[in-house]
Amino acid sequence: MKSLRTLLLSAVLVMGLTPVAHAAESIVRSVDSFDFLVDYSGSMMMKSPAVKAPKIDVAKQALTKVNNAIPDLGYMASLHTFAPASTLLPNAAWNQGAMNQSLASLRDNLAVFGRLTPMGNGLSTLAPEYAAMARPTAVIIASDGLSNRGVDPVAEAAAIYQSQPGLCFHIISVAEAGSEGQATLDKIAALNNCTVMVNAVDLLNSQQAVDQFVADVFYDTVEEEAIILHGVNFAFDSYALDSKAIGILDEVASILKTRSGVNVTLEGWTDSIGTDAYNKGLSQRRADAVKKYLVKQGVPAQTITTKGMGKSFKYDNATEEGRYLNRRVELIFN
Repeated sequence: MKSLRTLLLSAVLVMGLTPVAHAAESIVRSVDSFDFLVDYSGSMMMKSPAVKAPKIDVAKQALTKVNNAIPDLGYMASLHTFAPASTLLPNAAWNQGAMNQSLASLRDNLAVFGRLTPMGNGLSTLAPEYAAMARPTAVIIASDGLSNRGVDPVAEAAAIYQSQPGLCFHIISVAEAGSEGQATLDKIAALNNCTVMVNAVDLLNSQQAVDQFVADVFYDTVEEEAIILHGVNFAFDSYALDSKAIGILDEVASILKTRSGVNVTLEGWTDSIGTDAYNKGLSQRRADAVKKYLVKQGVPAQTITTKGMGKSFKYDNATEEGRYLNRRVELIFN
């Protein structure tokens, strides 16, 4: 495979262009299913001192930001509450919009008093549903940690770990620092080193914190041998190949045709302007345009896979040059 990479590099260098070989990063899901488990107790209707809003609203906003940052990698997902226990979104193929709608349905005007918090009972009630979810499973608990009724939530979480391998509890805390509730959440987090715990207010204030939480919980990053063919770039909101790109692809095609049995993946990218959904489609069209041209030049179609990656931040999107470089297609050896 390295000899093919050398030939490709040599071919484009002869043309006076500058390809860059590097270890490209791609992502694979680290869990197959997840559940958002929201504390719906009376204490969650009380205001968070940190943001002067009901804690349930803080939890909703944090979970929505997390949901919007999850990459579409084919997860199964659900949404539940405890205190009281209810199913707002049954376990099914994850749909970002459906999850956001279900999160939006959570109310912040329920009674505060007379609604105690059986967190442990909530975990116990949901244990059979968790047992049926695809493994690995992430259960993201959004709570202030207060538990003043029913079984011990720490003991119940420990019991679920014992009986259900492949499940991990993660925590989005809306508890006050140093509170009894935070102490309970800390104890649950300490049960298993798989747990990722983050403060909900940090998620509201920092997209970087959101992205880090999502990366830690939902996917892994892998490296692959790739070639960035500088010059196979695209105008804004376009997937048309210009003469410079065609010249490079002619050379790539001539090399690929001489190497039977070699399979490649073409990854399309965009700059950061526009919505995630639109850019995902545009990046796919760019990868497909490159494949179509290579096939037209005689490269077997079955040896080429295309993948739209969406927005790229490899280069600086604050500059015109950086945005142009982000609007690219990379070639990866399978």
